[in-house]
Amino acid sequence: MRGRDEETGEYLSPSRSQQRREALGVLELAEKLASLTPSQLAKLPIPEDLLPHLEHTRKITAHIARKRQLAYLAKQMRREDDETLDAIRDALDEDGKAARREVAAMHRVEAWRERLLAQGDAALAELLDEHPGADRQRLRQLVRSTLEERRRNKPPRAFRELFRELRALLLAGGAGEAVAHADDAADSDAFDFDEAGEGFEPGDDE
Repeated sequence: MRGRDEETGEYLSPSRSQQRREALGVLELAEKLASLTPSQLAKLPIPEDLLPHLEHTRKITAHIARKRQLAYLAKQMRREDDETLDAIRDALDEDGKAARREVAAMHRVEAWRERLLAQGDAALAELLDEHPGADRQRLRQLVRSTLEERRRNKPPRAFRELFRELRALLLAGGAGEAVAHADDAADSDAFDFDEAGEGFEPGDDE
């Protein structure tokens, strides 16, 4: 940002060091944008004239050529006013916060799944205290089925279904969308939970 003369009110030209800092800041922003997918870019307030340059930069993988193209992209971005670049930065920050919320929500669901598998009825009772509307029988059955398929080394279908059931319960009211794409990540560690499964004996239905 340029300073302003207190006496005349005129804007002052930025110093050389300030210009360098601003240029590096725009280059860093260009690198972030070039690493995003088209769907992610579509969510940001990027001027139409920058989109072709971004698309071209994304396609370049050779190190030297990409470095040169990033410098050119940053040069084009510096032609935009400060408000435009700040708006892009703000949108990126919001997107980052949303991503962190999504990860936190996924971890919360996974934590409850692990507690149910390890602690059985004790964990289920606590879950029902927090969520009285939960389907106790359904959750118990999914936990038993998960432990059984683990013992038999079967595909983790119940394990995945338990995640989806808990997600719908814990993140009801629309928040479940925050982890709508978390299934694959959750499935990848399908049988990393502890051996303990006390509290759920096959046939112990209520």
